Amino acid sequence: MAGKRTFTMIKPSTVKGRLEGKILSHIQESGFHIVALKKTQLSKEQAGKFYEVHKERPFYADLVEFMSSGPIVAAILEKPNAVEEFRTLIGATDPAKAEPGTIRKLYGISMSENAVHGSDSDENAAIEGSFFFSGTEQF
Repeated sequence: MAGKRTFTMIKPSTVKGRLEGKILSHIQESGFHIVALKKTQLSKEQAGKFYEVHKERPFYADLVEFMSSGPIVAAILEKPNAVEEFRTLIGATDPAKAEPGTIRKLYGISMSENAVHGSDSDENAAIEGSFFFSGTEQF
């Protein structure tokens, strides 16, 4: 059974471009309820731990560098079938290949600066959400 929560992170280049409000509005207008939200900045150590699953990939070091380069906005979102619905809403990893109207098509710069992170499974959504938020920070 698909879960009702997912996790997203608005990436540093998008926050730097002051687009987080537009993206959060887009998310809410698509029927998602924000159950936890915070603006923070990841240290290189935190970014490395968050993306540890990619440690052996050639892009890992650049990803850690980028994700610790400025503030991010982290959120837990709620909606039936949340992970799949959100993945559809954000579009393909490469903004050039994303469907029109998706968040990455509208706000992404490049494959690495693609506006937002979105969980790829119910299990990862729970892990990623609890990386940023305690139970008392989720409403």
